Amino acid sequence: MTIPDRIAEVRGRIERAAASTGRDASGVRLIAVSKSWPPEAVRAAAEAGISDFGENRAQELTHKLSVVGNVGTWHFVGALQTNKASLVVGKVALVHSVDRIAIAEAISRRAERSGVSQPVLVQVNVAREPAKHGVDPDEVMGFAERVAALEGIELRGLMTLPPFGRDPESSRPWFKKLAGLGAMLADRWAGAPELSMGMSRDFEIAVQEGATMVRVGEAVFGARN
Repeated sequence: MTIPDRIAEVRGRIERAAASTGRDASGVRLIAVSKSWPPEAVRAAAEAGISDFGENRAQELTHKLSVVGNVGTWHFVGALQTNKASLVVGKVALVHSVDRIAIAEAISRRAERSGVSQPVLVQVNVAREPAKHGVDPDEVMGFAERVAALEGIELRGLMTLPPFGRDPESSRPWFKKLAGLGAMLADRWAGAPELSMGMSRDFEIAVQEGATMVRVGEAVFGARN
C-alpha cells in the first residue's frame, strides 16, 4: 500500500469514528508522525494532502526542516530536553510534551529571546505509569497555571500517551479522563481546547472521545524498520 493509499484509509477511519459520535471530522487534525522516515516520505505525504507533520526528536526535526522546507505545519511530539529548546521553539506550531516546569521555562526563555510566542500542550500521565513522562492528573490545573503565567508561552491544551494495550478499547477510559481534564482546562483558559491523543493503534477511539489532534505514524507511513 502506498502512502497516499494509507492516508486515504486513515482519513476514512477518522470520518467514520467522528460520525459514530455525531462529530464533524473537520474538527480532528491528522498529524503524520514521520519519525525515522526520510524526507522523501514527508514530501509524498504532503503531496497526498497532509498538512501537519510531527517529529519526536529535535535533531531529526531540524534535519527535515532543512531538507523539505515549508511543506506544512510542524509539531514536536516527543520528550524535549531543556538544552534542545532552541531547536524547536519558533520552528513548530505546537510543542505537545511540556511536563516539567524546567522545560516550560526553557521554552519561555528561548521564545523571549527569539521574539516569538510558542504554543504548547501539557503532557498528562493519565495512568500514572512510573516509566512515562507526564504531569500527574491531580496536578494538571496547578501545573497549567504556572505554565500559562510564563512569558512567550501560549497554553493550548493537553496531550497524553495511554498505557499500551493490544485492544484499542483499552485506551478509552484514559482518553475519557484526559477529555474531562481538558474540559476543566478550557473552562479556565478559553484558548486551551486542544486534546492531542490517539496514535496508529487507537486513534479511532480517541476521535470518539473528543480528540482534536491524532498523532499517526505507522498507519500513514508504514511499519518502521
